[in-house]
Amino acid sequence: MKKIGFLSFGHWTPSSQSQTRTASDTLLQSIDLAVAAEELGADGAYFRVHHFARQLASPFPLLAAVGAKTSRIEIGTAVIDMRYENPLYMAEDAGSADIIAGGRLQLGISRGSPEQVIDGWRHFGYAPAEGETDAEMGRRHAEVLLDVLRGEGFAQPNPRPMFPNPPGLLRIEPHSDGLRDRIWWGAGSNATAAWAAKRGMNLQSSTLKDDESGLPFHVQQADQIRVYREAWKAAGHKREPRVSVSRSIFALVDDRDRAYFGNGNQNEDKIGFIDEKTRAIFGRSYAAEPDALVEQLAKDEAIAEADTLLLTVPNQLGVDYNAHVIEAILTHVAPALGWR
Repeated sequence: MKKIGFLSFGHWTPSSQSQTRTASDTLLQSIDLAVAAEELGADGAYFRVHHFARQLASPFPLLAAVGAKTSRIEIGTAVIDMRYENPLYMAEDAGSADIIAGGRLQLGISRGSPEQVIDGWRHFGYAPAEGETDAEMGRRHAEVLLDVLRGEGFAQPNPRPMFPNPPGLLRIEPHSDGLRDRIWWGAGSNATAAWAAKRGMNLQSSTLKDDESGLPFHVQQADQIRVYREAWKAAGHKREPRVSVSRSIFALVDDRDRAYFGNGNQNEDKIGFIDEKTRAIFGRSYAAEPDALVEQLAKDEAIAEADTLLLTVPNQLGVDYNAHVIEAILTHVAPALGWR
């Protein structure tokens, strides 16, 4: 394992038991947790994006703020639903955030998952073309984003512009060199993993995927990663790809950990349906004393296949506790996984 970061879904709720009761709490604490994670030596701060929910949504103001407050840690998303996105405007936002962060943006995108409202992307002004599914629309938006991030001119300049133009066709500005190679695709199936590889995107695989074989989640996810790497090799890309997997992992090192996560009721995979047609498998959580945790994680085939592990954190428990969760993993578990 080369890199370990955290992934926050950014929930808030007015409940008195929550440390994040407002959007302001969640946004500001997300910045503070990224700063704390960098100080602890973690490699990445990643954030989920959901619309029409009391969760983190528009990612680029947050990413830019984290980039301005930190200096080393990777900053990313896992994932942005491309069904909702104008890819050209997104390229401007992403370029700006990446420049502020000094080239540390790792942008996870996807066709998205079931959301809080029916066809929410329609409210954002997007609809599939005739004969196109919403998933295909999301992938089309992603391909446009990848194309414009190459930094090549495509727009005909105005012969009477307000300001002088450089020669030739114009591109999206600001352009951030290298960002195109730091786009990740959140794949829910083996087929979309191969699709991402052919298009030169890194791979993000979360704690759920299509149940394609009936095997345990970590075995199916490891198979997905191998399919991705084979497709990458066949495509002839020059660089080495990156692969991340997400896990809920808690080292039980004090009474708080045992009270929150020591009941052991999430130590098996679960099967469910993410829509009317798609049977999905949800990966188990890990919570144990550090020695037992190391032994359990050593048997996780997908963690072994990936180069990056994202720890899903319970953001509603506050910055101090989540920093403790990250520190416990980095101190007691990560070295045995090959970190550093």
